[in-house]
Amino acid sequence: MSEVPFSAFRAGMDEKECSVDMNRVAGSCDILFICLDTLRYDAATAEERSGGTPVLNRYGAWEKRQAPGNFTYPSHHAIFAGFLPAKEEARSIAEQEILFFPKSIGMGKKVPKGAYGFDTGNLVEGLHGDGYDTWCVGGVAFFDKRSALGKVFPSFFEKSYWNPSFSCPVKESTENQVDFILKRLEQNEDPRKIFLYLNVCSIHYPNYFYLDGEKNDSLETHRAALRYADGQLGRLFDGWKEKRGETFVVCFSDHGTCYGEDGYVFHGVNHPMVSTVPYKHFFL
Repeated sequence: MSEVPFSAFRAGMDEKECSVDMNRVAGSCDILFICLDTLRYDAATAEERSGGTPVLNRYGAWEKRQAPGNFTYPSHHAIFAGFLPAKEEARSIAEQEILFFPKSIGMGKKVPKGAYGFDTGNLVEGLHGDGYDTWCVGGVAFFDKRSALGKVFPSFFEKSYWNPSFSCPVKESTENQVDFILKRLEQNEDPRKIFLYLNVCSIHYPNYFYLDGEKNDSLETHRAALRYADGQLGRLFDGWKEKRGETFVVCFSDHGTCYGEDGYVFHGVNHPMVSTVPYKHFFL
């Protein structure tokens, strides 16, 4: 097998253009990262086709992408370093769409055309250095700040929030998160643009309570949880548009999960249902 010269690899990155010029977005728009934690691609597209997610459907079809990790912790380290879920057909970094680029690592250290380049430890701190007010609203335990591990990701942000009503076992978790964000927007007097990361954990286990009479999590309750989250995101987007200017949204899952496929259960394992995730980005 012949090797591909790095110069050719790098040239491929230079020639590839982003669908969005992040250098125009950064500084002129609010940026929202909406992580639908644990959402499976097949569940997302099934609800898209059936009309179960009318809010998210307004903003285009889901793209099929490769998760950067098989559970929340490794996936978010990659995402906050700029490595968003990669296009399903990508066979190298040169074939990926890179919106955020960490300048201090390899790949020639040259920012691809249209990407936002940063030389801080993560893109959150990069945006903060460029004038953003950075907010984190947590959900799963990796964002709850109740342990040393749970403080790692929130520490990236200027402002981070979590309380037990945002957590996975609470049926109204996404509603409570959106209520909090909208109230926080009402109180906000900071003139800076906002970078918000929201970890939606309602789709994560347990999710059985989103279907009446169910006692166990399943793909059907997973989909029901997505339908619930979609309605709450409608409230968030409407409230954000009312209070803020133009906003760029990156909406994605960090990994999928298994409900018994090939004997696999949950995530943190390498299975196509875990590694294949939905992704879309759009402007409000």
